[in-house]
Amino acid sequence: MISRRLLRVKILQVLFAFYKGENDSITNVEKEFFHSVRKSYDLYHYLFLLLIDLADYAQSRIAANRQKHRPTEEDLNPNTRFVNNKAIDLLRECESLKQYAAYNKLSWVNYPEFIKKLYQKISCTDYFKAYMEAPECSFADDKQLLINILNKELDLSEDFEAILEEQSIYWNDDVEFMVSIAVKTIKKLEEDVISSAKMLPMYRNTDDEEFGRRLLRKVIVTHRSNVTLIDEYTKNWDVDRIASMDILIMEMAITEILEFTSIPVKVSFNEYIEIAKFYSTEQSSNFINGVLDKIITALRRDNKIVKEGRGLVGDNDERLLSVEQE
Repeated sequence: MISRRLLRVKILQVLFAFYKGENDSITNVEKEFFHSVRKSYDLYHYLFLLLIDLADYAQSRIAANRQKHRPTEEDLNPNTRFVNNKAIDLLRECESLKQYAAYNKLSWVNYPEFIKKLYQKISCTDYFKAYMEAPECSFADDKQLLINILNKELDLSEDFEAILEEQSIYWNDDVEFMVSIAVKTIKKLEEDVISSAKMLPMYRNTDDEEFGRRLLRKVIVTHRSNVTLIDEYTKNWDVDRIASMDILIMEMAITEILEFTSIPVKVSFNEYIEIAKFYSTEQSSNFINGVLDKIITALRRDNKIVKEGRGLVGDNDERLLSVEQE
């Protein structure tokens, strides 16, 4: 479930901290990396718990209004469409979600004011009003409401961002990706089919987990040789003045290209250019693009890039990389 793009980003983050610090061992860095991945998986579950708690809060409001000394007609006959949302019901009954949340002690119980404010905000939106007031409501409508909440509300909430920072230093960078995975999970829900509500596994397969572990260790082991190589192709630059993040991104790219024979050069190249756009300076992607292009050309010339596997025949030659410089 966690993509290789996110694994690369996690490695970049822990290695950046590793090279800035002292006395850390490879073992400790690896533990930090897998802890970071686990926290991303926590966030995936945390998003579903948020949707359930919003419905629970709406239910508590209905119950409180009915207990008024002089309840109105609306208090006595409330619109229960949201609290009876069938997609939320499926998530509520999802055993894997309940077990994971209980084992890892995930809960929104300490943030009642945030739940209240978020519900009040959502209840004023046009999409929520349209959902509540529609003559009929399908299961697809139930699912779309949850998707709208995840896609439209969380990025705009400073309170949500503050809670993420309080819960985990990793979560703010993970939100966009985890929301997209949560949305995919919701789309797969089937009406009245409890088994359709199941959480995706942390990794798509064991290969991805091993990819993360191996890449992390290889970047550390080849650190000096890769920095020397980068220095050779940035002779007109003062290496000490090149952004540390730029150097680390290039180190990771070179390591992946040389060590992972089943991953095409272009895939690795493009991945790190995209990562540079988000995690380094404004001009970094162009700079990294140019330096890596020269290094890869030289590595191919010296027959140091070896690719094996289906569809990779010819990937070892000196074809130009088709990445547009912006």
